[in-house]
Amino acid sequence: MGGMDVGGGIAGKLWNKFRSESVFVNYTPFFVCLAAGNLSADSFHHYISQHVHLLNAFAHAYELAEECADDDEDKKAIRNLRKYVQAKLKSHDSLVREWGFELPEERSLTNATVKYTDFLSATASGRIEGERVPGKLATPFEKTKVAAYTLGAIAPCMRLFAFINKEIQALLDPNDSTHIYKKWIDHYCSENFEAYAFRIEELLDTLSISLTGEELDVIEKLYHQSMRLEVDFFSSQPIIQEAVVPLSCTLDPAVGGELSIFCDFDLTCTAFDSSAILAEIAIITRPKADPDGSETQLARISSADLRSTWDALSAQYTEEFEQCVESITTTKTAETFSYEGLCEALEQFAHFEKAANSRVVQSGVLKGLNQEDIKRAGQRLILQDGCKGFIQKIMKNENLTAAIHVLSYCWCGDLIRSALSSAGDVKALNVHSNELSCEDSTTTGEIIKKLESPMEKLQAFNNILNNRDKDGQHLTVYIGGSVGDLLCLLEADIGIVMGSSPTLRRLGEQFGISFVPLFSGLVAKQREVVEVGSSNWKRLSGTLYTVSSWDEIHAFILGSSS
Repeated sequence: MGGMDVGGGIAGKLWNKFRSESVFVNYTPFFVCLAAGNLSADSFHHYISQHVHLLNAFAHAYELAEECADDDEDKKAIRNLRKYVQAKLKSHDSLVREWGFELPEERSLTNATVKYTDFLSATASGRIEGERVPGKLATPFEKTKVAAYTLGAIAPCMRLFAFINKEIQALLDPNDSTHIYKKWIDHYCSENFEAYAFRIEELLDTLSISLTGEELDVIEKLYHQSMRLEVDFFSSQPIIQEAVVPLSCTLDPAVGGELSIFCDFDLTCTAFDSSAILAEIAIITRPKADPDGSETQLARISSADLRSTWDALSAQYTEEFEQCVESITTTKTAETFSYEGLCEALEQFAHFEKAANSRVVQSGVLKGLNQEDIKRAGQRLILQDGCKGFIQKIMKNENLTAAIHVLSYCWCGDLIRSALSSAGDVKALNVHSNELSCEDSTTTGEIIKKLESPMEKLQAFNNILNNRDKDGQHLTVYIGGSVGDLLCLLEADIGIVMGSSPTLRRLGEQFGISFVPLFSGLVAKQREVVEVGSSNWKRLSGTLYTVSSWDEIHAFILGSSS
């Protein structure tokens, strides 16, 4: 998701902290269908009717905030914000007609709208959960504090709206007059609306200058709560048409629908490569002399020598990996997707990976590790933001039949299981990786080799699919970010590339693979659903979708995180 500079005050800091949650609004059926230009008129009318209630709530909140502001300039600034909303309410009917729509019928408030409007009213009235505000706001400071709280509750809505519509506008052809929601999108991308959002943030910064750290924490809480209410508001908008999101809802439980999720481990689930972690354990916990006083060969190797050996192995791996990539990418680039050419190229990587693993075994670096040390290291391993939460949601979702498989080159499956144990029942996680050979809970230095190449990963992937129930509707998603994942990414119904590995992209593009940002890919798929009448994910051979975070995957597969 792109960034947006909103200044360096508290408003900018809070937006930067919480804007990742915007994906849970972007990936709602409402916005995906709207971006595709085929959101049903009834769904849009329902949204418009609820939005009017929000506008009235904003106007009322501004009115109360103006009464609380102490400084005349601040009062004037809040009054101008209220006038902007009031003018919008007055021109609302003509705006809707200008966008090309009939006026919606009066509709009762939904639960999500009620929660949002009640939150705004309570905040502007000084009724803030966990915050002790006097029943009667006696002092100017007490009043100013509530005015700041109110702006903190309003600011994320406007920034979120401007941000999401700019994300959508970037996908549209500026000369395409057939998109029925283009005028609506352009309206919220206008300089006028951007200036309105910025004025709110600027005033929030001004009103927050004299607040204590505790009071700034209250604003942060209100800001985040407002973001979550915005997510709930758009997630609750009724959609009467077929939508491609959330993916889990496209599976029909009546016909035994099952979702199989596969993912790599290193640098997909984790922030660091596991091989370096295992080597570090070996260096730090180098075995001492045996109890009988004799020394093993490894004990005679100092930690410094062991580290030097590992550094040499790492440097050789990096150098040969780059040489392997260079030898492949100097060939002529394929004009169309070439699966055969890619497989031939990946054979070079297979030989390279196997040779590298053999060197590690021969070095003895992995000899003498204690299994308990490995498990403790796994439990302390830093996972990518959102990874743990996504796995937890999948495992605890009683309405979804799903299986999670981890396919990894990692040398130690116990490290993976320990790292992911905090996400839920380890037995429910299917880990497919290499293992470290052990005797009496201590590693021998040998690797029990199971997955060392892209082809072996693909074979494991296909074996899993062949062993599942053949009846019912099945969908497979593969999430990875390394060269070794390419064949599995292409074989899955939906291949999602995590992060921005330049090597993977360079190699993929060499053989005609297209990399498409997931959100824009979903918008194109939503158009296809209406135009072709099918949401067959295999239609785009040689296309992979890219994401920058697990939150995007979460929003795509499961929808709102609340």
